[in-house]
Amino acid sequence: MRVLLIGANGYIGRFVADRLLADPAVQLTALGRGDDADVRFDLATGSPGALTRFLDAVHPGVVVNCAGATRGGARELTRHNTVAVATVCEALRRSGCGARLVQVGCSAEYGPSQPGSSTAEDAVPRPGGPYGVSKLAATELVLGSGLDAVVLRVFSPAGPGTPAGSPLGRLAEAMRRAMQSGDGELRLGGLGAQRDFIDVRDVARAVHAASLSAAQGVINIGSGRAVRLRDAAATLARVAGYGGALHELDGPPGALRPTIGHPRTESVAHRVDALGHHRADSLGHHRPEAQGHRAEAEHAAPVSYPYPDGCGSWQQADVRTARDRLGWRPRIALEESLADIWMEAACRI
Repeated sequence: MRVLLIGANGYIGRFVADRLLADPAVQLTALGRGDDADVRFDLATGSPGALTRFLDAVHPGVVVNCAGATRGGARELTRHNTVAVATVCEALRRSGCGARLVQVGCSAEYGPSQPGSSTAEDAVPRPGGPYGVSKLAATELVLGSGLDAVVLRVFSPAGPGTPAGSPLGRLAEAMRRAMQSGDGELRLGGLGAQRDFIDVRDVARAVHAASLSAAQGVINIGSGRAVRLRDAAATLARVAGYGGALHELDGPPGALRPTIGHPRTESVAHRVDALGHHRADSLGHHRPEAQGHRAEAEHAAPVSYPYPDGCGSWQQADVRTARDRLGWRPRIALEESLADIWMEAACRI
C-alpha cells in the first residue's frame, strides 16, 4: 500500500509516520514544506494542478493529511487549515489515483459541550474560535468532496512531543522551573477545565486503522473520559516527584479555590495559567489576559470564551464509532502520557 503522508514533521504527523513505517506492507512518501520531506510542497500556496501531477506520478492508495496550523490569526489559520485541504481535495478529484483520504480534524470543531455529556459525531458543531472554524470548514470540504474519505476528530492529544504551549506542556514547564529553582510552592491557574486527553501514539494507531478501513464520515478519537486539569497537575507532580504544594490560582466564578497538595510557607515564584490566561498577581506584576468576559456561575449553557481553545469548560468524546467502525480503542493511560511529557521536560533541567 502506497501512502502519501502530508505533515509528517508535525506533532501528530511524526507519530503517524512512525506507525506507518512499522507496517511492512506500507510504502510511505512524506510531503511537506520542510527540507527533510521526500517532496517539498506548500499546500497553502501550491496549486491543485501541481499536486495532481505529483499524485498521478506516485499513485498512492491512501493520502493522510496531518498538516495544519494551531496558532495565528484567522487569515493564517484559514490558509493552512482550510485552503490547504481544499487544494488536497481538488487535486484528488482531478487525479486518476483514486486514493482514499484520511483527514486529521480536531475536537475544537465541536466547540463547548454541556458538562457531563459525551459528544458524538452527530452533534451540531459550534466552534468557539477561529481555529475550530477553520478546521470545521476543512471537514465540510472533505465530506462534500465526493471522495473516499474519513475525518478523525482528535480530542486533546498528549504524550511525548507535547507542545510547550499546550495546557499539559505549560504544566510540565512550570513544574520543571519550580524544581530547578527549589521552589516549594507552585501556583497554577486555569485548572478547572476538563478535557478528553488521548495519547498521540493512540492517535497514530487510529490513523493507521482508518487508512486500512472503508469507514467514511467523521469519527471521534479520544479516551472517552474527561479529566480535570487540576487532577492532571496532581498526577504530573506525583510522576515528577515534586514535593511542593500546588495551589490553584483561580477557579470557576463563585467556586472555592482548593489547594492541591500540602500548603507550604516558602515564597511563591511561579504562577502559571495552564490554559493561557494571565492576570495581575498580588505583587502588581501585570500579565496579558485573554480577551472575553467570564461566564456567570448560574449559566447552564456551555460558554467558550474564557478558554483559548474555544472548547469551554468541558469536552468528552463518545468513542463508540471508532470502536465499531475502526476496531480501535485507546491503550495508553494518561499517567503514562504525563510521565513521557515529564521525561522530556526534565531533560531541560
